Amino acid sequence: MKKISSKTLKNNMIAYSFIAPNFIGYLVFTLLPVIFTLVLSLCEWNAGDKFWFVGLKNYQRMIKNSTFKISLFNTLYYAVCTVPITMVCSLGLAKLLNTAIKGKTIFRSAIFFPHVAAVVAIAAVWNMMFNPDMGPVNMLLQAIGIENPPRWAASTNWSMPVVILASIWRNVGYYMIIYLAGLQGIPGELYEAAKMDGASGWQSFRRITVPMLTPITFFVSIMLTISCFKVFDLIYTMTEGGPGRSTNVLVMHIYQSAFTEYKFGYASAVAMVLFVIVLAITLIQFRAEKKWSDYM
Repeated sequence: MKKISSKTLKNNMIAYSFIAPNFIGYLVFTLLPVIFTLVLSLCEWNAGDKFWFVGLKNYQRMIKNSTFKISLFNTLYYAVCTVPITMVCSLGLAKLLNTAIKGKTIFRSAIFFPHVAAVVAIAAVWNMMFNPDMGPVNMLLQAIGIENPPRWAASTNWSMPVVILASIWRNVGYYMIIYLAGLQGIPGELYEAAKMDGASGWQSFRRITVPMLTPITFFVSIMLTISCFKVFDLIYTMTEGGPGRSTNVLVMHIYQSAFTEYKFGYASAVAMVLFVIVLAITLIQFRAEKKWSDYM
């Protein structure tokens, strides 16, 4: 067995000292809570002294719970609509603001600003804009001849589309910046060569921009999907899951089950199902990205 010198050991200890805070933080705030949630999902606990093992009863109760089914559907509805629209808008804005136009720095800052604004402020502004009685959106619709405009966030049919629009408006600037960084990393010589060969703007976009942005697109899709399945703050501040259960998503269902009904075991079971769904979708996206890269 080779003996490790004191200098090598010292260098290793210095390296480990830099890694240790992040590792300890991950262990305390991520790994241990996940393990505790898994254990708690197999138990019953009302935050009191009683804590007993119930096996898979929480999962059986979850399958029969209509609110869970509605929350799962609402989460999928929200994610399926939000992810592709946000990606397309972000790429389109990045492509537009990567050109030589006047005031592009101001436009970039203005589009990015909603991402750093307070969620409560965003919810208040959007609820005011889409107020069914005195909001400017309905006033405009009535001015152009629509007598009975939608009641938006107060309607079970229109509340989720309003939340989706608010979410896209809030997040599009952040992902625009990511796409913008990717576009600026593409060598200009590729576009010049394509232009000399007679390629149109669409052909250059299809054959150069899209393939070169594949890693960025993959990263954005993963981050957007995870954030959509974890959405809570915007929905809580805009609709609180209502009206009825029309915007009640999985995280909202977990919150209500745990901190309103004090069913911590059941809430943990729903949280574990959400974890498995996100993990499965992420793995599928990894496989799809590999096939897409091979195809391109």
